[in-house]
Amino acid sequence: MTRDPSPLSASVPIRARLGLRRSAERAAGHREVTVERLVARRLAPALLATHLLGAGAAMALLRDAVALPWLIAWGAAMAAAAATLTRILVARAEPEAPLPLAGATAAAAALALVWAVIPLHLAAATEPAATHALDLLLATVMTASALTLATLPSAALVLVAGTAAATAAPFALTGRPVVAAIVVALALLLAAGIFSRARAAARIGAAESALREREATVQLLLRDFEEGADWLWQTDAARRIVGASERFARACGVAAAELEGTPLLQSLAGADWESAAVPDELRLIADKMTRREPFSDVALPVTVRGETRWWQIAAAPRLDAAGRFTGYRGVVSDITEQRASAERISRMARFDALTGLPNRLSVNEELTRALSEAERWRARCAFMMIDLDRFKAVNDTLGHPVGDRLLRRVSERLAELVTENELIGRLGGDEFAVVVRDASDPGRLERLAHTIIETLSRPYEVDQHTLYIGASVGVATGPRDGRTAETLIRSADLALYRSKDRGGGVYHAYVPQLHLEAEERRVIELALRRALDNDELHLAYQPVVDSRSGAVRGFEALLRWSHPELGDIPPAKFVPIAEEARLIAPIGEWVLRTACAEAAGWPDDVRVAVNVSPEQLHNPQFVGVITDTLARTGLPARRLELEVTESVFLREGTGAVKLLKQILDLGVGLSLDDFGTGYSSLGYLSATRFSSIKIDRSFVQAASRGTAEAIAIIRAVVAMAQSMGMATTAEGVETEAELRLAQELGCGSIQGFYFGRPLPVSEARALAIAVRRPDASPAATRAA
Repeated sequence: MTRDPSPLSASVPIRARLGLRRSAERAAGHREVTVERLVARRLAPALLATHLLGAGAAMALLRDAVALPWLIAWGAAMAAAAATLTRILVARAEPEAPLPLAGATAAAAALALVWAVIPLHLAAATEPAATHALDLLLATVMTASALTLATLPSAALVLVAGTAAATAAPFALTGRPVVAAIVVALALLLAAGIFSRARAAARIGAAESALREREATVQLLLRDFEEGADWLWQTDAARRIVGASERFARACGVAAAELEGTPLLQSLAGADWESAAVPDELRLIADKMTRREPFSDVALPVTVRGETRWWQIAAAPRLDAAGRFTGYRGVVSDITEQRASAERISRMARFDALTGLPNRLSVNEELTRALSEAERWRARCAFMMIDLDRFKAVNDTLGHPVGDRLLRRVSERLAELVTENELIGRLGGDEFAVVVRDASDPGRLERLAHTIIETLSRPYEVDQHTLYIGASVGVATGPRDGRTAETLIRSADLALYRSKDRGGGVYHAYVPQLHLEAEERRVIELALRRALDNDELHLAYQPVVDSRSGAVRGFEALLRWSHPELGDIPPAKFVPIAEEARLIAPIGEWVLRTACAEAAGWPDDVRVAVNVSPEQLHNPQFVGVITDTLARTGLPARRLELEVTESVFLREGTGAVKLLKQILDLGVGLSLDDFGTGYSSLGYLSATRFSSIKIDRSFVQAASRGTAEAIAIIRAVVAMAQSMGMATTAEGVETEAELRLAQELGCGSIQGFYFGRPLPVSEARALAIAVRRPDASPAATRAA
């Protein structure tokens, strides 16, 4: 199990234990001070003000009796001594540092000496009234000093005693012992007050410290009781466990007595302690404890009875009443189950549930990393998109459960092909992807693509079914074909589209031309969506004639598109786009209605043939469209022939065969177009009663060149059609030689440029009407 810090630790934090969090905040920068220091600091400004005001009053009383330079010097000394004492009192110090008693006492003694100058030397030079005022001033200063320095008894006593002695001495020496006794009594009374207040402050400080200690402990114990998953622990200053609880001992897998006195870090490290192979999280805890800093939400792997568990730890330093460090107090939570749950959720978000392969998110992230490394080292990476050929037929015929098992087999084969240089993933459906981290060898990349196609094209045995599918691959190389994961995936998708467009089972690499073609398809699709509304589509009609007499038997309606800006767009370009964009249904319905409406005005023996897309035949409502069209136009059903290709039979289970039978029941003829070029099977002919078979022009042209295979195929198709009561039409007849060959091989009808190109509607109408003339001959028909 990885020991790297994980975002998981943030998902189950050990939140602020009230006392522990407060202690942590104070230790992190809001350091607590003792009550004595706090009181002294708060009263320091008052102390400074008292002495400065007193000094000012004394200087005013002595201004006529003492020389100004001496008075100024005394005032400066007084201000310096008072400022020094104040600075000592307000200075911030670490909680662990001792109170600055020595410095405060020395500063107080200096201040007392400065005040002693007045009664011992300066007061003798003043008038009696001024002397009494100075004595009263000294008594006031003593009292104020006792009050403000009470929490620092040594400094207060020094200041009071020194000032009192200097004040009482002149009275005793001049024969006024009663006044001297009064001064001494005042000093003793102030000393008693100092001691009393100092003891009270000490008691308050001890009570506050104990209260904070109990508050932190109670809060932790309450959580330990309520949650049942956290354990309280504490250490002494040497980081040894003290007061080990039974719950914490059980969590560590030892007895409480055995745990007592054990170094905390050693207990957490377990067997790794001796080898020093400890996790980074434990090193972090050790560093924090060395620097006496708080820590929280540290996820740590520990081994208990041979099982790896995950604990989350929070702790803060413990301080005594004097602010000295006494150890650590903390809480441990077992987050093993939460971590495992979060890992399962994370895996579900990043891996495909069906195949176990990385999903689209993981593939994108890996591709982003590969691109970054390629940019950094001026190398190349690659992205392969894989699409399964004929997979949909498996789903349609055998059901999705079989399809899912087939996808798992595919993923297993792909996993066997990749190395540490590649990552294989599933994008969704039947699409897979391969991220190639190092694609500096184009030959190796091409070999991998061909290997994937060959491997995935081998037969599969699934639920006693032998399944044959294939694969098409599109490849894009980064950063040449895209500097971001999004653009590289788009480039690979365009390359895959080219592979599918070529029939599948091939590999194609991205070239910039593919992007231009994709843009062209996008423009055509947008224009095609408006073509019907803008009246841009029209039909051309190519005659179908009798192979012997040359008489016109009918016309095939062919769709044409003339765009005002793009010009004439060939059907080979826009029909596939219409099928992909699901526009073929409304366009096909328009073709059917327009052709039937035109043919209704032709002679009664002239038929019209309309090409029908497989998408239309997979729509159960299509029979209703035909019925409604025939009713609206008045065209007899026998004069309509629908041309379908063999691809309509590939999607089993869609009801196409049933729908064709319903069309035949209407009296409409069916023609199988391009027979022999796609997925030819005699089963199609036996399943559906086609009225005719159209032989593709490629066989006609090959037969005219003397190709034996083509001649044999045409002869076999004609013989089979005759035996089944179906007519045959040779397509693409353009020369006299091709016409004679088609006649010799027994084709009943001919279609091609030899008899006429697709005609505008007006010319086709004129040719159809010309069939009625008694003198109409094959030559005249061709001329028309």
